[in-house]
Parts: sequence; C-alpha cells; structure tokens
Amino acid sequence: MRLFVLFSCLFLPFCIANAQTDPARFGFRVVNVYPHNISSFTQGLIFHEGFLYEGTGKRGFSKLSKVVIEDAVEIMTKPLGRRYFGEGIEIVGEKIYQLTWQSHIVFVYDKNDFKQIGTHYNPTEGWGLAFDGEHLILSDGSDRLQFLNPEDFSPVSSVEVTLQGSPVNYLNELEYINGEIWANVWQTDFIVRIDPATGNINSVVDLTGLSNRTQLGSSEAVLNGIAWDSELERLFVTGKHWANLFEIELVSL
Repeated sequence: MRLFVLFSCLFLPFCIANAQTDPARFGFRVVNVYPHNISSFTQGLIFHEGFLYEGTGKRGFSKLSKVVIEDAVEIMTKPLGRRYFGEGIEIVGEKIYQLTWQSHIVFVYDKNDFKQIGTHYNPTEGWGLAFDGEHLILSDGSDRLQFLNPEDFSPVSSVEVTLQGSPVNYLNELEYINGEIWANVWQTDFIVRIDPATGNINSVVDLTGLSNRTQLGSSEAVLNGIAWDSELERLFVTGKHWANLFEIELVSL
C-alpha cells in the first residue's frame, strides 16, 4: 500500500488517516516501441483510423499533427500562432478540438485538412480533453473534470476526482477508455482511471521506470500522452520530449 500513501501525500492536501478500499494497482509490460519526435512537447494524443493525432505545447512551437505511428512522420501539420500554448486535443465526428493553456481559446478544425472552422471560449485553463460519445471532458489542472456540449463548449456538469476520499489535482492529458476516464497526473509516473459518474479513482497505473527506456529531450520530459486503439485494443503512452512512443499492456500488482 506504500504506493498509495506516497501518491496521496505528494499530490493531495493531506494524507488519509482512514483510508477507504484501496484502488486496484497496475504496472506495465512493453509490447512495442515506436519512434516519437523528441522535439514535441506532447499535450494531447489520439489514435484515430490508423494514425496518431498529436497536439503540442510551448509558445512558438505549438502545433497539431497527424502522424504515421510506425516512423513518426508528420503527414499533416497545423502550427498555432506564436502567442498560443497548445494543449489537449480531441476528435468528435469530422472536427478536431484543440485547447490552449491560458488564452481561453479552443480551436476547431476540419479533421480532413486541418482547416480552422471555428473557435470556442473556455473560461478556465485548458489542460486535457476527451470525449465520452456525448460530451467533451475537460481538465484544467485542478481536481475537477468538466463535461461540455461539443456544439458550443457550454458546461453540462462537472465532477470532483478523488482518491480514497480526497481530491487529486494536476489532472492532465485525458483519454476515455471503456467507460472510464484515464488521466495523466502532471509530473508523476501515474495514470489514474476515473469513474465518470462519481469521480472516484478506480485504479492507478504506475509507469515508474518507463522514462528510463527512452531518450529524454529536456528537463521537462515527463510522462504525458495516452492514446487508445479501440479496434485492436492497443494502449499507447508517451511523454513530453520523449524519443519514443510505447505500446503497453497492464499487469496487476
């Protein structure tokens, strides 16, 4: 149980004296290793129709890319203006949404040619974005996830994310997988799997050691990026300024 005590003490306002039932714990096994652009400050990652879609950050370097997974070749790219710090992305139908960090703008593109077709206003910071089939799901670095109408980005509901009864902050890149919201926790090696109805963390995935298997391009090269191939049930993860993308399987601990 030491993993959860440490996790709680580091990223919650206090340690939990009377813990509820411990969430399930998972480690990982690497299945395949693919190249990844080490210059990419990964903020959003999607696997869609055989390709990776990636949103990257840093002002002057932020962009949206469509990437061939086998060789990391970017076959379509849309740079953001130099004033914008790109964040999470999501695909809904023929549209791609891309958050910005503190500019309060959400860019909307045509999925097929990356032509900008609209914008939305986001009153909070933009961190991660996912889609549950009905609503966009937004993280803003806090312990709260917002559920939004994809047509106008208006709020529908929200949920507080908790681990053993206490809030978990720094929820970052998101992916919706088989009825759960998966979230990177910023500056950690953990992914949390969240019940969207209650906000309870059902399980924690510990990817400690994965960053040792790739070249890191900067001191900010932390785990960030989850993509799910729903057809073949493949799970991909990477990080900011990582030289590799990993396909992994979970292993119970």
